[in-house]
Amino acid sequence: MTTENVDPTRSRVMLLLLVVMTGIAPITLYMLVPALPELARTFDADISIAQMTVSLFMVGLAFSQLIMGPLSDRFGRKPVLLAGLSLMVIAGIGSSFATTLPQLIAARFFQALGGATGMVMSRAIIRDLYPRERVGPMISLVIAVMMIAQMLSPLAGGLLETGFGWRAIFYTVTAASLIVTLAIAVLLPETRKRATTDAGSSGFVADSKVLFGSRAFIGYLFCYVMASWIIFTFAGGGPYVVVNQMGRSSAEYGAWFATSGLAYLVGNLACVRFAPRRSIEQLIWFGLALQFGGALLNVVWGLTGLNQSPLWLFLTHMIVMFGNAFVMSNGAAGALSIRPHAAGTASGMMGFMQMGFGSLCSQGGAWLGGHFATPVALNLSLVVLSCGCAAAMIFLVPRRKVVVTEKMVEKAEEKSGLM
Repeated sequence: MTTENVDPTRSRVMLLLLVVMTGIAPITLYMLVPALPELARTFDADISIAQMTVSLFMVGLAFSQLIMGPLSDRFGRKPVLLAGLSLMVIAGIGSSFATTLPQLIAARFFQALGGATGMVMSRAIIRDLYPRERVGPMISLVIAVMMIAQMLSPLAGGLLETGFGWRAIFYTVTAASLIVTLAIAVLLPETRKRATTDAGSSGFVADSKVLFGSRAFIGYLFCYVMASWIIFTFAGGGPYVVVNQMGRSSAEYGAWFATSGLAYLVGNLACVRFAPRRSIEQLIWFGLALQFGGALLNVVWGLTGLNQSPLWLFLTHMIVMFGNAFVMSNGAAGALSIRPHAAGTASGMMGFMQMGFGSLCSQGGAWLGGHFATPVALNLSLVVLSCGCAAAMIFLVPRRKVVVTEKMVEKAEEKSGLM
């Protein structure tokens, strides 16, 4: 199945399914965050133990993607997706009726194992449906729509906890997971190209050898994951910089941090707009220039003392996040296109490295923000990660000479009827 034989209405349904399957796990993660203090009080536990409902959820997201991606290459996207989301529904029921904190933590871990299936599968399905040059903008479009809901999920979780108690959060996400599962069972077709897969793939080990034998794949992979580590690092250190170093309230930090999400959202929308006339590599380099420039400016502001105000810190960081959107979506597109019939395996590796090492970057960012008197150290780490992204492109990804003709532009714009 490709986009050429799908009518516009069906295409919009597909887009909606991609958005909800991508967002169901992150939304489930962030909805619980406002209720963590209440969880600690309810179960008479230390807040660090209650935090494990979040940290082990992230571990589950990382390891699940490494497993589910290769399984989808072998057995198909839809059956693996339905199995994963069914596990999420069952674990959600377990979370709703948990009577001890260890039970809740375990149920949340299995909830993540199932929910991550949607994250890894959406990237693979996009690569199944679209040619290489359209993968980046489609990932951007899905992320842009999903982020609106994701940005509102902590607010929704807080309102549910305040009005109905923390269990209402699990009732809501479990019901939503069930609806998404049923919608996918009825509306989502199988997108894996079975004939190509059977003829050209020998399984996870063979696909992994081919992927890691490709310098281009490694280059795109590290460009993508290091760009994502910028987000985790700043998110880990930002609260300490704003609250401890600048003496502002946590509420003010939350308001400023929302500007980063807004810049990332706008960056993804801009990527969708510019993609038909530019190659994947051109879009990545555009994003890298903004990403590096914004991070370097923040170092300069720190050395001159200007970004002791959140205004300078976050307005400049918005430049980083705008560029980051271009780097991540098109880096993912490049990695998924090296071996298209192994898109599930590639997507799983990307998700594992992003989430698994991203949690370490978050811890590192917290250390940099909490052990220095200025934000310079934190911002220097973002410059280093930006240089790492550029190094991956320079030394590992072969340069492509792409000529975009008027006919190619018209064809891409015709396919954009999905939007």
